[in-house]
Amino acid sequence: MSELNFEKMLELQRELQERYKGKWSPICPETAKSKLLYLFIEAGEAADIIKKQGDDEIMKHPETRRHFIEEMCDTLMYFNDILLCYGITPEELEQVYLEKHEKNMKRW
Repeated sequence: MSELNFEKMLELQRELQERYKGKWSPICPETAKSKLLYLFIEAGEAADIIKKQGDDEIMKHPETRRHFIEEMCDTLMYFNDILLCYGITPEELEQVYLEKHEKNMKRW
């Protein structure tokens, strides 16, 4: 199995966008706002599972866990669409993520 990283996820999102070209909104800065709204909707669906099913269900029941993970994947897909809309590369994301991590490690 190949490693799933942001580079691979962006590649998969490009493939998905190409497959549904003309049916889905194009990948461009103008559609990023709606992609972000859809990301929030998917995150809300994941939160609903936590709220309605509870932590134990996610941890102990494979069907609930899979459903939760699927909703989390939906949020990642929209997140990656937003990266594509703005042309953000995996390298840029990595650099800023690591800088933010270092900054957070020095708080408090």
